[in-house]
Amino acid sequence: MSDTNVFVGSMAAGLVALGVAAFLYTGSNRAMAAEDGPGPNLVIQVAGEAANGTVVIDLLPDIAPKHVAQITELARTHAYDNVVFHRVIEGFMAQTGDVKYGKWGDDLSMAGTGKSDLPNIPAEFSDRSFQRGVVGMARSANPNSANSQFFIMYAPGEFLNGEYTVVGHVISGMEVVDAIKKGDPDLNGAVVENPDRMVNVTIEE
Repeated sequence: MSDTNVFVGSMAAGLVALGVAAFLYTGSNRAMAAEDGPGPNLVIQVAGEAANGTVVIDLLPDIAPKHVAQITELARTHAYDNVVFHRVIEGFMAQTGDVKYGKWGDDLSMAGTGKSDLPNIPAEFSDRSFQRGVVGMARSANPNSANSQFFIMYAPGEFLNGEYTVVGHVISGMEVVDAIKKGDPDLNGAVVENPDRMVNVTIEE
């Protein structure tokens, strides 16, 4: 099966091999100061066993216009509603956005392997660094395979720079992201039981 979006499956294995998986964020639990830019905001209502609250992401159409347009379309059509955080790795990132196999209440055994009905997006790599609170698009080994899944960084991950498309950064609610239920380290961070979810996702211009 072609997994078009599970960036962490191979990436986590690479992290372990490089010894990078051990980097844990040891600084403040507060998000880095991030200003609200001119781009639209992705507003995510999170709910679950561990995390409850609102996360606001400032999207960056100036550096990733095609990716932001696709995320915006998926949010406006409510495709992201009730999609779970299917892979969450302590000290690394929280991944969500599988609109096909990641819906709360459905069989989640294939969560992380799906995508939307929209076309995959050509890579829009930039010089924006992956820091705490930065949002990137998940993809397979093919750099032009991003579609609907995205991840939010818990800690700096400069090894991702120029390899994954940055689409935004958290401007409020990072404490909610920090609280998202973590996955099993032995399963590359897969959240096997009762994952937290995005109850409602909207766009604010």
